[in-house]
Amino acid sequence: MKKALPILQDYVLMTIGAVLVAASVNIFFVPNNVVTGGLLGAAMLLYSFFQTPIGLVTLLANIPLFIIGWRRLGGLVFGVRTLYATVVLSLAIDLLRPWMPPVSEQPLLYILYGALLDGVGMGLVFRARGTTGGIDILARLLEQRYGIRPGRSLLFMNVIVFGAAFFVYGAEPALYAILAAFIASFVLDYTLAAGGGARQGIIITEQPEVVTQALIHDLGRGVTVLEGKGGFTGTSRAVLLCVVARNELAFLKDIVSHADPQAFVIVGEASEVLGEGFRSFAPRRVRKAALLAEVEPTVTSG
Repeated sequence: MKKALPILQDYVLMTIGAVLVAASVNIFFVPNNVVTGGLLGAAMLLYSFFQTPIGLVTLLANIPLFIIGWRRLGGLVFGVRTLYATVVLSLAIDLLRPWMPPVSEQPLLYILYGALLDGVGMGLVFRARGTTGGIDILARLLEQRYGIRPGRSLLFMNVIVFGAAFFVYGAEPALYAILAAFIASFVLDYTLAAGGGARQGIIITEQPEVVTQALIHDLGRGVTVLEGKGGFTGTSRAVLLCVVARNELAFLKDIVSHADPQAFVIVGEASEVLGEGFRSFAPRRVRKAALLAEVEPTVTSG
């Protein structure tokens, strides 16, 4: 019963989050031709031309990505929670629309409140260790297959959606959409209690191999194994260091708790993380200067 309660709480959070995102779409965004990013934004564009159900189109577009993501990106936890959040979001958009009256008089109202609901809703889904699928899955697949950074691929795909909105709706709604996306991203960060770009987990465990393999396989993050020694007992014990993105922290804690319930976990904020899977280690101009220094001959006076 104690183990089932946190899982139930997660699904309640995902449900609330998905309904909030659906409310932002139905009440504020669709009536004012303001699109969101990703597959949901593409479904909103199709609705403008063909009146196709936004939720159903989003769900159908997610199916192939979901199948590939299940096999390549993270197993049962990822699959079940992503499927649940995606289905709830799609159903909420289509089925709850008659009970969600649109607001379309004041741009300030529908941009701010739409972005607020969208950011809080997505934040709740992430906190519950879920995702709503879409281009997030595609971005991770592109990173895995071709080494393209998720930030770049997500930016490129969203630029396509917002660019299409510019030609379909005009400049003003497209600019509103970009503004709403920026506001929603900040709200999402606050919902996740975000302060920095990542979180670091220090894990003291008597089963380092099991925990390490679980983190690598289920989370897709690297693990550094350090040697530690208890100050009181003098017993040698492995210490694992794993750095994750904000929305992956709940996954990390869940994986460790299942792999070793007796593990001791310390979570800290990493204000900046450089290297593979995060930001580039050196600014581009520094890398260019370093390369030039390697190929240009050195002239000395003799």
